[in-house]
Amino acid sequence: MTADAQGGVTVFNIGMRINNFRAVRSWWPVFRAMPRMLRELSKDRESGMLGYQLLFGGTRVLYVVQYWESSEKLLAYASAQGKEHRPAWAAFNRRVREGKGKVGFWHETYVVPEGAHEAVYINMPEFGLGAAVGVVPVGRRGDRAADRLKVA
Repeated sequence: MTADAQGGVTVFNIGMRINNFRAVRSWWPVFRAMPRMLRELSKDRESGMLGYQLLFGGTRVLYVVQYWESSEKLLAYASAQGKEHRPAWAAFNRRVREGKGKVGFWHETYVVPEGAHEAVYINMPEFGLGAAVGVVPVGRRGDRAADRLKVA
């Protein structure tokens, strides 16, 4: 199976690293904020978030891979008044200054044009981009990775 992605996609990776487990006041609010944002985005079809995948990188790192229709919709959500992100970001910034390195944070954004992404799922439930946009048999998009990647 392969992802049934039409057009481009924006991939947004965001995560936290717990640097000090005993500093719960530093990392717990960060940990709790993301599910609220994901619920809000999942309920709002117009937000532009296509789907997400929660991942763990060992005992200290938690992260989310989000798939968006466009970078414009991602940035619009990040700056929207009255949405969960703005107050969570402000609270996080306060806690980071107070916490002196007890929690780490990172994000990466990739804008992937149409034809510049490829996915294969073998013996897998829908996952990643495929879970966000649905899957189709590989042959519908080309039998080889080179066929599915249409970059010049």
